[in-house]
Amino acid sequence: MPTDQLILIVVLVAVFLVVGAGAAFLLRGRKTPPGTYTTTRDANDPAPGGVAVDERPGAPAGPPAPTADAGAGPDTLVEDESLGLEEVPVEVPAPVLGRLARLRARLVRSNNALGKGLLALLSRDDIDEDVWDEIEETLLLADLGTEPALELVDALRERVKIEGHRDPERVRLLLREELLKLVDPSMDRELVSHRQDGRPSIVMVVGVNGVGKTTTIGKLARVFVAEDKDVLLGAADTFRAAAAEQLSTWGARVGVPTVKSDVDGADPASVAFEAVRAGIEQEVDVVMIDTAGRLQNKVGLMDELGKIKRVIEKQASVDEVLLVLDATTGQNGLNQARVFSDVVKVTGIVLTKLDGTAKGGIVVAIQRQLGVPVKLIGLGEGPDDLAPFDPEAFVDALLD
Repeated sequence: MPTDQLILIVVLVAVFLVVGAGAAFLLRGRKTPPGTYTTTRDANDPAPGGVAVDERPGAPAGPPAPTADAGAGPDTLVEDESLGLEEVPVEVPAPVLGRLARLRARLVRSNNALGKGLLALLSRDDIDEDVWDEIEETLLLADLGTEPALELVDALRERVKIEGHRDPERVRLLLREELLKLVDPSMDRELVSHRQDGRPSIVMVVGVNGVGKTTTIGKLARVFVAEDKDVLLGAADTFRAAAAEQLSTWGARVGVPTVKSDVDGADPASVAFEAVRAGIEQEVDVVMIDTAGRLQNKVGLMDELGKIKRVIEKQASVDEVLLVLDATTGQNGLNQARVFSDVVKVTGIVLTKLDGTAKGGIVVAIQRQLGVPVKLIGLGEGPDDLAPFDPEAFVDALLD
């Protein structure tokens, strides 16, 4: 063989090896293949023991998992090219620390009426019974709740009586200490968002209609991606029009796949089951399940929510049940929280719309009533306007 031909062959082989290695490096970073996956399960199919087969290229062979009491027929899990990542530019989520700083600044600007009112009252030269009544009324109007409000007033009375001065900085420190006790920094607010015993962390998101569950999941997916976690979403809200597409779009924006049904009115428990199964197979870190909004006084809908959790737990324990509450609903949110907690044992609260129209005392009231911590707060409509709840930052923002 002529020398020049031999050199050409060697060069071509080298180029091929370099390109192949580069492609492997780029694909190695994320375990979960991008895209949206749809399940064709028919919710009205009475056939018991339905199965699901992953027909994507390279999917593992073997017998599929049973769907337990999901009550649905066979499934096929296929990639949905119409909602693939090639149509939605993948975004880079904001770092968590930057997100926290921005949210705190916004909270300072919009939601410190409670702190300002208390500081003004406590800084008066003469604090008589009328002033204490005003302080109590301010706390109640802030949705703090009767018991916490009385506790705070009693604690402030005692400390003002002992210290006997009105220096604004000292008053601010005094108020900060007492408010922080009520917010309770000792509560465990860490999200279980890492693999547990060789399986993904399973997070269910629940709440009434219109509180922003799907949007919250999308924003939380961005938080996890910013922490370099592999995430998979399950669109178990099968009743609201376009809910699955909305969730898919949120996921696609940060390179997170979604499991959804292409059958109208599909059994939400079946979709949740398939999402968890896919997450286990793909070895992701977190599987988040979206659920349909439901009124807390509708027994049938609440029973269905319990069923979704039971079906998921045929494969893996549910590590987090996050209840999304609209902070502007005030004390009504407490009633919602109690019912949901009874049905699915809520592990954490996501408090949205905690802006100028909300009353910051609801944080204390919810935690006190349920013994469940506020874990996440949202202060805006932007994609990165969700962050872990920091008790000290929250109280400081109220008093700034």
